[in-house]
This record gives sequence, structure tokens and C-alpha cells, in this order.
Amino acid sequence: MNDVPSDLCITQNEAGLEEIEASLHRAAEALKRQQRPDGHWVFELEADATIPAEYVLLRQHLGEPDDLELERKIGAYLRRIQGEHGGWPLFHGGAFDISASVKAYFCLKMIGDSPDAPHMVKARAAILAHGGAARANVFTRILLAMYGEISWRRVPTIPVEMVLLPRWFPVHIGKMSYWARTVLVPLLVLQAKRVRARNPRGVRIQELFAAGRPPKQRALTHQQRGWAMFFNGLDGGLKVAEPFWPRPLRQKAIERCVQFVTERLNGEDGLGAIYPAMANAVMMYDALGYPEDHPDRAIARRSIEKLLVIREDEAYCQPCVSPVWDTALTAHAMMEVGGEYAATVAPALEWLKPLQELEVRGDWAEQRPHVRPGGWAFQYRNAYYPDLDDTAVVVMAMDRARHQYGLGNGYDEAIARGAEWTVGLQSANGGWGAFDADNVHHYLNNIPFADHGALLDPPTADVSARCVSMLAQLGESLDSPRMRAAIGYLEREQEADGSWFGRWGVNYIYGTWSALCALNAAGFDNTAPSVRRAADWLISIQNPDGGWGEDCESYKLDYQGYEPAPSTASQTAWALLGLMAAGEVDHPAVARGIAYLRDTQDEEGLWQQDAYTGGGFPRVFYLRYHGYPKFFPLWAMARYRNLRSGNATRPVHGM
Repeated sequence: MNDVPSDLCITQNEAGLEEIEASLHRAAEALKRQQRPDGHWVFELEADATIPAEYVLLRQHLGEPDDLELERKIGAYLRRIQGEHGGWPLFHGGAFDISASVKAYFCLKMIGDSPDAPHMVKARAAILAHGGAARANVFTRILLAMYGEISWRRVPTIPVEMVLLPRWFPVHIGKMSYWARTVLVPLLVLQAKRVRARNPRGVRIQELFAAGRPPKQRALTHQQRGWAMFFNGLDGGLKVAEPFWPRPLRQKAIERCVQFVTERLNGEDGLGAIYPAMANAVMMYDALGYPEDHPDRAIARRSIEKLLVIREDEAYCQPCVSPVWDTALTAHAMMEVGGEYAATVAPALEWLKPLQELEVRGDWAEQRPHVRPGGWAFQYRNAYYPDLDDTAVVVMAMDRARHQYGLGNGYDEAIARGAEWTVGLQSANGGWGAFDADNVHHYLNNIPFADHGALLDPPTADVSARCVSMLAQLGESLDSPRMRAAIGYLEREQEADGSWFGRWGVNYIYGTWSALCALNAAGFDNTAPSVRRAADWLISIQNPDGGWGEDCESYKLDYQGYEPAPSTASQTAWALLGLMAAGEVDHPAVARGIAYLRDTQDEEGLWQQDAYTGGGFPRVFYLRYHGYPKFFPLWAMARYRNLRSGNATRPVHGM
């Protein structure tokens, strides 16, 4: 890909610092205008067709009054994102996904689209060509069971009584990830009650089922055959035994589920602050006879409305919101720009400071009971579920600001508590997961319910890199036992080609940027073998247009190495930040990347990007962060300007 002579690239493409300054000013001005009056930033967070479709179907499940105008806008959104293949993908331009397609079709039929309409005919043909609705994933089959489209026997059985099991039991709710926990607990009640949606319009989708016997569930590609056979056999036994469970025991288990959900309702930010858990909570309360005006049910229902994005012609429902993440990262970008835009940082940090969770001992405390709370969540509030990634980024922003702008000691306690909590959640292998320590019970991904392969929250390179960056920025010695363990984990996780896997961002570009920043902060220079290999990999995959790109298909299980993909603004910024962390600010590839960002900047001063570059669950769920093409390119260009106009070849901060 890099067949352009280096000297020509420098003379033809390297932007002058004055031109870069003008680009920085336009981008920073645009971001400054988007800062909220209270100091924070929040940008839209878009997933695929499933969440807006589920929102409409939730209203019909509950038999709520019609909102035809909202349905019209959601319908317009779903029709627009339908793929050329006839169905709906998991990300922009992606392949057909049967579960997203079944839900989108059901939603469109529910709001009045005729099955004979061309887009519906095309969708139905695609679904049937892929085996029909019975081939959908577990969560889709549960929705179909609640609507009476399939038997509950076609859904994996997880007895509600599992919430009564002791923690040492192999299949325990506490051994699962936070997102699985919050989604599953209210779902156990729905399954135990064999809940039936009201469906006042009486819409059915039997035309989506292929003729013949339903397909037999097989071991999935992420599952081990032996474990899968064992758990599938166990599922069959549970289906036989379930009708004979003692009723008092079942009632006790349901009460335990209600207690779990109610304790974690999280106000108008919702259970787990993620859509599936929030929707399941509302349906659980409804199934148990809670009236609409009951405080718990009412606040759970209101939380979902806060996820809606309603425009003039379209609307969709977000899976969650990302204000802490957006605010902390934008603050980093603005600090990199400096000058007059530094004034945006103090209000942002003041907004972030009280969101630190210092009281609630969340679910993470089951594994680390002696660690004090001190983390930040991703959303506005999620007290039971702060995460290590956000915490590290917020702490680094506060630490950088107190030194760069002489803010005194006002953030010292927040920084210390955040670092203490982060250190306390380091896993035994030296890395960090997003929400829990040592959430590594991998056999659980073989249970039939876990067909998404995302039941766990093990340590990952990207989150671990952020924690290493934070500790190094705060002065942690490279020789300390926890830092040695963390660096050792990162070096073990490096791929043969020099890259790192990106769990929460797409994908190896994201992971490699994260790891290079960590190694730079820890004092590794560009002669270190791990740094050299990573930088060489990034340089080797640069596109001819000067940018970088990577597709969500890179998460496939048979990944054989990088495959070319169109350049995006956010991934170009990550690659540039990674190369500059590796001491390559003067490399022609960096000059070409900066030129790409300048050339693709829009009239407002920002960047357009339809691509999904955020990770939810690999191969299952991806995210389009609308803020990523706004603050990451600004950050990369500002860092380039700072390094080129100064004497340093590498940044001095953790990120």
C-alpha cells in the first residue's frame, strides 16, 4: 500500500503548521459550540436496527397508547438503514444479520408496512434464504416467544432459581459480566412466568419461518464442542424438570430477582444504564402486576425515553449514552489544542468530579470486597457499575489539567481515589477488564443462553493499556510489582504481526494505539521491540489516501491478518496518535495522515463518518460513536502541531 516514495510524500503532502493551526481552530470552535452549559459534552451513540425495533415492540408488548408520529420516524430510520442484501446489518455497510433483520421486519409490520411492499418482500426473502426466524439468536427467540411466534421450548432454559445458588456454584450470576447480569435477572422472571406480549394490533410474522421442523441448535463457532454438548444436554434435562420445581422456591427466586433489580434501578438512568436491561426491568414489573404508576415501574419506564433521538424526519433509540466518556476524551483533545480553548476544560472537569462513585460498593465488590469505591461510569449515573476505562481517562484528564493549568490540589483526592480503585481491580494475569476483576469463567460462554459469546468481561489489552497509561502518568515505577505484571500482560497480548486486539474499539488499530500510548507513558522508546513492531504494522497498513481504516469484520473468529478497509477519521487519528507515541512524528506516514485529516475536514470544521468504529460485543453488536470523528482527529492534529513545533518527539502524557 505504501509505494509512494517517502521524499515525494513529504514535499507534496506535509501540511504547514500555519495551515494546521487554521484547521485546529475550526475544529475546536465547532466542539466548543457543542459543549453543554454545565460543562459536559455528549454525542449520539448509535447501534443497529435492533434497539429502535425493540423499542416499538416494547410499547406493543405493554399495550401502551399509540404514538404514530414517533413510529413514522422510527420506520423511516429503519427503511433507510436496510441493506442492499434485503436485510439489516450490524454496522454500516455490513453483511446480513438474521436477528436484526427479524426484529426490523417485525417492527415495520407492526407500524403498518404492508408485507407486500417491495422493501418487506426483499427483507422476507433474505430472512428465509438464511433459514428463517428460527435461526435468530437467543434474545430474538425470547422476544418471539413472548409474542407467541415460537414455543418457549425453543428458548434455552435458565431456571429463575439460579439466583438462589451459592457463589461457588459453577453457573452463578456473579460469575457473569455486568451486562449479562443486568439483562438476565429480570429476564429470568419473564421466562419463569412465560410472559405473553399484549400485542393489541394482533400482528404476527409466521411468514418469516421456513417450512419444516425448526432447526436443531448446534455448537456455535465460539463454543467448545464438549462443553456445548454438556450444556445442551443439561438444557434438555432442565426443560423436563422445570414444571416440577417447588412453587415456594420459585416464588422466593422471583422475589430475589425483584430485589436485585430494584436495588439497582439507578433512577432515570435505568438498570445498568443499558437498553436491554432497562426494557427487561419494565416488562418484569409489568408481568408481576405492578401498575403503571408504581414508582419502580414508572421510573424504569421513564429511563427508556431518555435514550430516544428524535429528529424532524427520523428517530431511533440509543443502546445507552456516553457523557462521561465523551466529556473526558474531549477535554483531553481541548487540552492538546490549548490556548483559548483551555477555558473549556475546567467546566468539563468540574462536571465530571461529582460523578465519581465514592459510596456504593457495586457488583465489582464481590470479587474485591476490601477495595474502596472510586470509579466513574460511562453514563450519567451507573453507581453499581463504574468502569476502569472511563476511570483511567478521567483521572488522566484531571492530572494533566492540574499540572498544565495550575489548578492546585482540588482534584488530588478524586485522582487518588480513582487510582486506588483501579489498582484494586487489577486481575491476576496483570490486566484489567472493563467492570470486574478476574471475570474469566470461560466455560460459561458454552451455555446455550450465551450464543453471543459475550457473557464475560475478561481483561483486554485496550482497557489494560489505559490503566497502565494512568498509573505511569501518575508516577508509578516501572519496577513496581503491579506495573511489571501489567506490562507483562500487554507484551503477552501483542499479536504476531505487532498489533493488539481492540475489544472496545474497531479493532487492531484501536488496540495498537492504546498499547503504544501505554508503553510510551511507561518509558518505552521506539527502539523497544514491541514498540518497533507495532509502529511498523501501523505504517504497513496505511491506505493510499493517507488515512487508516478497519472494518468490523476484523472481529471474525478466523481472522488471518489485516484486510484493507476505507479510511475513517477516527481510525486515522488513532493510528497517528499511536505512531506519535512510538516516536514517529517525523515519519512520512504521519505527514500523509495529517494531510488526510485536513483534506477531509468538513465546512463546520469536523469530520463525517458513517462507519461504526466502536465495539459492543464482537460479532454481535457494534457502536457508531458520533463524537469519535469530532474529537479524535482534533486531538491527533493538535498533538502533531505540538510535537513539530517543540523539541519533543513523543508526547509526555499517558494518552
